[in-house]
Amino acid sequence: MNIGDVARASGVSAKMIRYYETIGLIPPASRSQSGYRTYGDNDVHTLRFIRRARDLGFTVEQMGDLLALWRDRSRASAEVKKIALDQVKILERKADELKAMSRTLKHLAAHCHGDARPDCPILDDLSGGVSEPETSGEPARFGRTDINPLQGAQRSRA
Repeated sequence: MNIGDVARASGVSAKMIRYYETIGLIPPASRSQSGYRTYGDNDVHTLRFIRRARDLGFTVEQMGDLLALWRDRSRASAEVKKIALDQVKILERKADELKAMSRTLKHLAAHCHGDARPDCPILDDLSGGVSEPETSGEPARFGRTDINPLQGAQRSRA
Protein backbone atom coordinates (compact mmCIF):
# COMPACT_ATOMS: atom_id res chain seq x y z
CA MET A 1 0.00 0.00 0.00
CA ASN A 2 1.11 3.55 -0.57
CA ILE A 3 0.88 6.24 2.11
CA GLY A 4 -2.56 7.40 0.95
CA ASP A 5 -3.95 3.86 1.13
CA VAL A 6 -2.54 3.23 4.59
CA ALA A 7 -3.78 6.64 5.77
CA ARG A 8 -7.33 5.77 4.69
CA ALA A 9 -7.12 2.26 6.16
CA SER A 10 -5.73 3.42 9.51
CA GLY A 11 -7.47 6.76 10.01
CA VAL A 12 -4.10 8.49 10.44
CA SER A 13 -3.28 11.26 7.97
CA ALA A 14 -0.31 10.90 5.62
CA LYS A 15 1.26 13.95 7.27
CA MET A 16 1.05 12.32 10.72
CA ILE A 17 2.40 9.03 9.36
CA ARG A 18 5.47 10.86 8.05
CA TYR A 19 5.77 12.70 11.37
CA TYR A 20 5.56 9.47 13.39
CA GLU A 21 8.24 8.01 11.16
CA THR A 22 10.46 11.08 11.61
CA ILE A 23 10.27 10.96 15.42
CA GLY A 24 10.82 7.21 15.50
CA LEU A 25 7.38 6.22 16.80
CA ILE A 26 7.06 3.90 13.80
CA PRO A 27 9.94 2.41 11.83
CA PRO A 28 10.84 3.95 8.47
CA ALA A 29 8.66 2.60 5.67
CA SER A 30 10.18 0.41 3.04
CA ARG A 31 10.60 2.12 -0.30
CA SER A 32 9.68 1.08 -3.81
CA GLN A 33 12.26 1.30 -6.59
CA SER A 34 10.82 4.70 -7.46
CA GLY A 35 11.32 5.88 -3.86
CA TYR A 36 7.70 5.84 -2.68
CA ARG A 37 6.89 4.61 0.82
CA THR A 38 5.23 1.19 0.89
CA TYR A 39 3.28 -0.30 3.77
CA GLY A 40 1.76 -3.62 4.74
CA ASP A 41 -1.06 -4.83 6.94
CA ASN A 42 1.17 -4.80 10.01
CA ASP A 43 1.78 -1.08 9.49
CA VAL A 44 -1.98 -0.49 9.30
CA HIS A 45 -2.46 -2.32 12.62
CA THR A 46 0.29 -0.28 14.25
CA LEU A 47 -1.16 2.99 12.97
CA ARG A 48 -4.65 2.01 14.15
CA PHE A 49 -3.13 1.32 17.57
CA ILE A 50 -1.52 4.77 17.54
CA ARG A 51 -4.76 6.40 16.39
CA ARG A 52 -6.73 4.80 19.22
CA ALA A 53 -4.07 5.75 21.77
CA ARG A 54 -4.08 9.32 20.46
CA ASP A 55 -7.89 9.41 20.67
CA LEU A 56 -7.55 8.45 24.35
CA GLY A 57 -5.21 11.40 24.92
CA PHE A 58 -1.92 9.57 25.31
CA THR A 59 1.21 11.58 24.58
CA VAL A 60 3.68 10.54 21.89
CA GLU A 61 6.02 9.33 24.63
CA GLN A 62 3.27 7.26 26.22
CA MET A 63 2.32 5.87 22.80
CA GLY A 64 5.93 4.78 22.32
CA ASP A 65 5.87 3.00 25.68
CA LEU A 66 2.54 1.36 24.87
CA LEU A 67 3.75 0.25 21.44
CA ALA A 68 6.85 -1.31 23.00
CA LEU A 69 4.69 -3.15 25.51
CA TRP A 70 2.23 -4.22 22.77
CA ARG A 71 5.08 -5.72 20.76
CA ASP A 72 6.64 -7.42 23.83
CA ARG A 73 4.73 -10.67 24.37
CA SER A 74 6.58 -11.24 27.68
CA ARG A 75 5.36 -7.92 29.09
CA ALA A 76 3.69 -7.59 32.45
CA SER A 77 0.18 -6.24 32.10
CA ALA A 78 0.81 -4.28 35.31
CA GLU A 79 3.01 -1.88 33.31
CA VAL A 80 0.24 -1.26 30.80
CA LYS A 81 -2.31 -0.78 33.56
CA LYS A 82 -0.08 1.76 35.31
CA ILE A 83 0.24 3.84 32.11
CA ALA A 84 -3.53 3.68 31.59
CA LEU A 85 -4.35 4.67 35.18
CA ASP A 86 -1.83 7.52 35.07
CA GLN A 87 -3.63 8.74 31.94
CA VAL A 88 -6.99 8.47 33.72
CA LYS A 89 -5.67 10.78 36.47
CA ILE A 90 -4.49 13.30 33.87
CA LEU A 91 -7.83 13.21 32.03
CA GLU A 92 -9.82 13.57 35.25
CA ARG A 93 -7.71 16.56 36.30
CA LYS A 94 -8.26 18.16 32.88
CA ALA A 95 -12.00 17.45 33.12
CA ASP A 96 -12.11 19.11 36.55
CA GLU A 97 -10.24 22.13 35.15
CA LEU A 98 -12.67 22.37 32.22
CA LYS A 99 -15.65 22.17 34.58
CA ALA A 100 -14.18 24.95 36.72
CA MET A 101 -13.64 27.11 33.63
CA SER A 102 -17.21 26.46 32.54
CA ARG A 103 -18.59 27.40 35.98
CA THR A 104 -16.53 30.61 35.97
CA LEU A 105 -17.72 31.61 32.52
CA LYS A 106 -21.35 30.83 33.39
CA HIS A 107 -21.02 32.96 36.53
CA LEU A 108 -19.47 35.85 34.62
CA ALA A 109 -22.07 35.63 31.84
CA ALA A 110 -24.87 35.59 34.42
CA HIS A 111 -23.53 38.84 35.89
CA CYS A 112 -23.07 40.58 32.55
CA HIS A 113 -26.03 42.77 31.64
CA GLY A 114 -25.59 42.05 27.94
CA ASP A 115 -27.01 45.41 27.00
CA ALA A 116 -25.71 48.67 25.52
CA ARG A 117 -23.82 49.66 28.68
CA PRO A 118 -20.02 49.44 28.45
CA ASP A 119 -19.42 47.84 31.87
CA CYS A 120 -18.84 44.11 31.58
CA PRO A 121 -17.78 41.72 34.34
CA ILE A 122 -16.44 39.28 31.75
CA LEU A 123 -13.94 41.80 30.39
CA ASP A 124 -13.15 43.02 33.91
CA ASP A 125 -12.29 39.48 34.97
CA LEU A 126 -10.17 38.82 31.87
CA SER A 127 -8.26 42.05 32.44
CA GLY A 128 -7.53 41.20 36.07
CA GLY A 129 -9.64 44.09 37.32
CA VAL A 130 -8.18 46.75 35.06
CA SER A 131 -11.28 48.41 33.69
CA GLU A 132 -9.77 49.87 30.54
CA PRO A 133 -6.62 49.15 28.54
CA GLU A 134 -4.04 51.78 27.84
CA THR A 135 -4.79 53.44 24.53
CA SER A 136 -2.20 54.36 21.98
CA GLY A 137 -4.46 56.49 19.87
CA GLU A 138 -4.38 53.84 17.15
CA PRO A 139 -7.45 51.83 16.22
CA ALA A 140 -7.82 48.48 17.98
CA ARG A 141 -6.23 45.52 16.20
CA PHE A 142 -6.49 41.80 16.49
CA GLY A 143 -3.75 40.52 18.77
CA ARG A 144 -0.72 42.31 20.10
CA THR A 145 2.01 43.60 17.85
CA ASP A 146 4.80 43.27 20.43
CA ILE A 147 4.63 39.45 20.58
CA ASN A 148 7.12 37.31 18.69
CA PRO A 149 5.38 33.93 18.10
CA LEU A 150 8.71 32.20 17.47
CA GLN A 151 10.09 33.40 20.75
CA GLY A 152 7.16 31.79 22.60
CA ALA A 153 7.65 28.49 20.76
CA GLN A 154 11.34 28.51 21.56
CA ARG A 155 10.62 29.20 25.22
CA SER A 156 8.17 26.30 25.45
CA ARG A 157 10.76 23.86 24.07
CA ALA A 158 13.36 24.89 26.62
